[in-house]
Amino acid sequence: MTISRTESETIDAAVARVEARTGVPIVTVVTGKADSYAELPWMAFAFGVLLASLAAAILDWLRPDWPVARSAVVVAAMLLAAGGASALAAAIVPTYARLFLRTAVRDRKLRHYAQSLFLRRELAKTRARNGVLILVCKFERRVEILPDVGLYGRVAPEDWSRIVAAMMPFVRAGRFAPALHAGVALAGQILATRGFAGSAGGANELPDGPIEEQGPS
Repeated sequence: MTISRTESETIDAAVARVEARTGVPIVTVVTGKADSYAELPWMAFAFGVLLASLAAAILDWLRPDWPVARSAVVVAAMLLAAGGASALAAAIVPTYARLFLRTAVRDRKLRHYAQSLFLRRELAKTRARNGVLILVCKFERRVEILPDVGLYGRVAPEDWSRIVAAMMPFVRAGRFAPALHAGVALAGQILATRGFAGSAGGANELPDGPIEEQGPS
């Protein structure tokens, strides 16, 4: 588990305070990744082969008497070994794998995953259609915020961007619980300044505590 029980209770309490103050239900989620990204190890493999080919060509140019250069089998084995090592590193070291993840692909996958999660967790079933999903993706080291249609026109895109910006330093450092807490706190402040107010004894329509998911494997 990424978030401890104590951290979960703290975030749960912060969400409950925001909902009581503004009447806006917030659901927080931490997921392993937004997509399986099956192409990344293959991209890393090609990168490893390319580097090894370049190294072999330079060595052959500097040392034409290098005996290995005359053996196609040995050179091929070296290229495959370099590619395999690079692919393995991409499979087990997220930081290395992220080097091959294009920004446009990452952002599209994040948005699709958030939309799917929004429907799967039934965030659209609130009476006022005012639920908010705050999603943290560990592999991508990104935040996606998805508000329901009841908030359109009342909360500007720049407001959601401010919340993301406040969370990102924690997310980059791998501190996901503090990231959620910072996001929830700022969301509460922004929603209150936009005129949202809760009602005494209002029903709690969505879960408060952070949800953890593994994501696609």
